[in-house]
Amino acid sequence: MAHQSDLIATDIDAYLKAHETKSLLRFLTCGSVDDGKSTLIGRLLYDSKMIFEDQLAALEADSRRVGTQGGEIDFALLVDGLAAEREQGITIDVAYRFFSTDRRKFIVADTPGHEQYTRNMVTGASTADAAVILIDARRGVLTQTRRHSYLVRLLGIRHVILAVNKMDLVDWSQEVFDGIVQDYREFAARIGLTEFEAIPMSALRGDNVAEAGGGAPWYAGPTLLSWLETVPVGDDAAERPFRMPVQWVNRPNLDFRGFSGLIAAGSVRPGDRIRVAPSGRESRIRQVIAGMSEVDSAQSGQSVTLTLEDEVDISRGDVLAQADAPVSVADQFEATLVWMDEAPMLPGRPYL
Repeated sequence: MAHQSDLIATDIDAYLKAHETKSLLRFLTCGSVDDGKSTLIGRLLYDSKMIFEDQLAALEADSRRVGTQGGEIDFALLVDGLAAEREQGITIDVAYRFFSTDRRKFIVADTPGHEQYTRNMVTGASTADAAVILIDARRGVLTQTRRHSYLVRLLGIRHVILAVNKMDLVDWSQEVFDGIVQDYREFAARIGLTEFEAIPMSALRGDNVAEAGGGAPWYAGPTLLSWLETVPVGDDAAERPFRMPVQWVNRPNLDFRGFSGLIAAGSVRPGDRIRVAPSGRESRIRQVIAGMSEVDSAQSGQSVTLTLEDEVDISRGDVLAQADAPVSVADQFEATLVWMDEAPMLPGRPYL
């Protein structure tokens, strides 16, 4: 019995270790209202076995009570949790969900498609590595599709899927799919979105979401989940020079003064020489502390506390950078402003 317990403990430890070392992909779903974004995420949660039995029972009950699928499971209800969302049948706020597969962990942001809530879509896109842009096969490329695509390109999201959804409602017509992809490709070229993968699917039925569907024998590309599992993440942040904006000056007592933040790029280890922006002062790293432990090194994506060999005046908002590759400091910048208010912006007018 003890031997069996040891084996179970070993299996659990191995599972937790494998889960800890999986890469993490943050992505969002976007597009026009009613294109099926919430349904797609619900289907991904369902197919990746991330729903407990009690949740499934509650989903089935909610589907019969307030669902839009005639009593069948309405996967959108897994994501649209606000009462107002269920009453109106639209997504209002950004909903974040976590799920995982054997190959990768995911954080997905379900963003609103309605024009009135476009600003909430930008919130979800600000931390995403990839974007899934949904299109209703019956309606094609709409104004909100173009608007969300432009924002995806503007925010620098380089990995894009064009998910042509509800293909079952157009009899899986290859002609319809090819026409939508061509229309979108012409628009994408105009805004500088040069690369994307197009997938025909039915989020409600699950075709080409996690498993290949039989409705489109003419399609031989990846399913959405297989693409999400293999798209590159992390870019080259770990290879770039060290950068860490200071989020907090950690001073628990008179004998300790550390600088805490999330490493934005590069890596750091004790002995590294750093330069502080904007002051330009230099010092060397004395300690790298992750959690409650001192470590030999840390890299991009990790939250750490750093102590220095010298007493340097550093405040929240300063940036610690590699001394021989410092950050540029400027008092002027050029930006593209996405203006969300209905009243037009007036150049020269101060705004809060």
